[in-house]
Amino acid sequence: MKSILLLLLLASPLLAQNSKTSGSSDSALTEPSLSAANVDPAKLADIHRLFELTGAANLGAQMMDSMSKNVKPLMTKSLPPGDYREKLINLWFDRFRSKFNPDTILDMAIPVYDKHLTREDIRGLIEFYQTPLGQKAIHELPSIQSELFEKGSKLGQEVGMTSMREVLSENPEIAKALEEAAKAASPK
Repeated sequence: MKSILLLLLLASPLLAQNSKTSGSSDSALTEPSLSAANVDPAKLADIHRLFELTGAANLGAQMMDSMSKNVKPLMTKSLPPGDYREKLINLWFDRFRSKFNPDTILDMAIPVYDKHLTREDIRGLIEFYQTPLGQKAIHELPSIQSELFEKGSKLGQEVGMTSMREVLSENPEIAKALEEAAKAASPK
C-alpha cells in the first residue's frame, strides 16, 4: 500500500497538471498540452532551441529513466514478497510509459520559461550555452545537482533522525504513545 501511495505522490503533480490543461484525464497523458499556444511564436522557437541546446528536450525520457532507477527499488521494498511483485511492477511501468508523453514535460516548461525569461534572456542563454563554458555547464551541472541532492538528502536524513530522537527524549509521553501505536499496528 505504501508503494501505491508513493507512486501516486510521484505521478500526481504531472497528472494534475495534465488534467488541468486538457480537461480529460486519459488523453492528457498522451497528448501534448496547448499551454504554449499563448507564447509569441518567435520566442517559442527560441525556447525550443534552448531546450535542444541544453538537452532539456530529453527531459521526459530522463525522468522515466530516473523514475525506473529510483521508484522500482522502493516499490519492491514496499510490496509484500511474492511471485506477483516483479510482474506487477513491470506491468505498472509499462502502463505508465504508455500513458506518459515525454513532450508534456516540455509543454509544461514553456509557459514557465515565457513567464520568467524575456526573449532577450533566452537568446542570451542560447549564446552562452554555445560557448565552451556553456557546453561545460551543460555537461557538469547534472552531476553537480545530483551530488548536491545526494548530500542534501543525507544531511536531511541525519538532521531529521537527530531531531526525532531529541523530540522523543524531551517528550516521553509522546515516545510512549508512538511505541504503543507501533505495537498496535504490527501484525501479531
